[in-house]
Amino acid sequence: MKPETAKFLRSRFREYYLEVSLEPPPQLERREWGFILFDDMPKFVMRRHKSFLTRSELVDYVRTSVPAHAYHSAALYERPGAPSMREKEWLGADLIFDLDADHLRNAPSSYGEMLDLVKTETMKLLEFLLEDFGFADDDVRVVFSGGRGYHIHVRDPRVLDLGSGERREIVDYLTGRGLDIERFISEKVAEGEFGIEKSPAFRCPPGNAPGWAGRVNKSVLSFIKHIHDLDKDEAISLLSTRKGIGTRKAARFYDGLMVKDEMGEDIFDKIHRGKIDLSLGSTEFWKMLIKENLDGVRVQLSQDQTDVDGAHFGLPIDSEKGETDEPVTTDVKRLIRFPLSLHGGTGLRVTPLSVGGLESFDPLRDAVVFGDQPVDIYLRAPYFLEMQGENFDLDEGPVNVPLYAAVFLMARKIAELGKALD
Repeated sequence: MKPETAKFLRSRFREYYLEVSLEPPPQLERREWGFILFDDMPKFVMRRHKSFLTRSELVDYVRTSVPAHAYHSAALYERPGAPSMREKEWLGADLIFDLDADHLRNAPSSYGEMLDLVKTETMKLLEFLLEDFGFADDDVRVVFSGGRGYHIHVRDPRVLDLGSGERREIVDYLTGRGLDIERFISEKVAEGEFGIEKSPAFRCPPGNAPGWAGRVNKSVLSFIKHIHDLDKDEAISLLSTRKGIGTRKAARFYDGLMVKDEMGEDIFDKIHRGKIDLSLGSTEFWKMLIKENLDGVRVQLSQDQTDVDGAHFGLPIDSEKGETDEPVTTDVKRLIRFPLSLHGGTGLRVTPLSVGGLESFDPLRDAVVFGDQPVDIYLRAPYFLEMQGENFDLDEGPVNVPLYAAVFLMARKIAELGKALD
């Protein structure tokens, strides 16, 4: 980044910080702070071990230093400004989840589509936290990171003193690690009046079962609906790719999905009640369907310390798991981005949201803080950008774009200020 470009960005950030009303996290005086200044880039030297007793101290520092990136600790300390972690004396920490689009499976290359995908995963994770763990909306805060994803802060007093091991157990639950599918399926033999055995019964959890039991049912239904909606030849081809399922078994299974029993129930009604129809296939057949994608239950955990498809065979349990960056959640001394600060890699606002406000939030509109004054920049390479409802299909070389787009492109190091690189 040219010095002129960095100076321009710093000036725009300063204008923002002089106008915005910054609100610190709870227990400000117990938190460590860290900053990366424009002068510290591109080496990203973190100036940490800072602390503030009052909001005005924090605001004065931000407005004076104008950081490119601002962070505060998830942890609370007795002496947050102490120069070593041992001297700080840890008192507890918020429970933090970090969802970054770069860490998701099959993430699209388009920035806008990437943000759409990670928002969907964030809403899924919120469902786990609110329904399975019973956290109250008021104790959960969602924050757009300003970059490629979202942070979730849980400030329920019950999680404050959890250590790394306990937090890892929460991740294990969210990701389905160690999930034993055998717990959710049962095989029984029914007997008649005279002890004569009838056909065996095979059950899975009903659709209204709590926690992972209900998710197993949902994944079974999702798979069956996918097979049902395929053309017969496609369905047979897909099913018969697995060992032990020939075209005849596959055809019988597919045909059975299309009929109702004498009570008027179809396969979807039965599965929702937790009943598996063995007339369509053996218990071994159904067990294979249920267990086929057990690995898909587990989240793809990123080891980065910084920041369903229906075409495959098996149950789309991928769609039921929770996504999170495990090292962030288990690190009880993690620094997390300061809500309402600006992200130095995009110029977008780190935007706090209510649980209910996430669904309608559009980061490429609602996290944009700069105006539309024209700015001359020089693109290092072609780039397509969607922002503020506008599409910018830009070629390499000099272009004139609105300020909000210019800040984004320069912060991303895709462009430099001015009409030439020299």
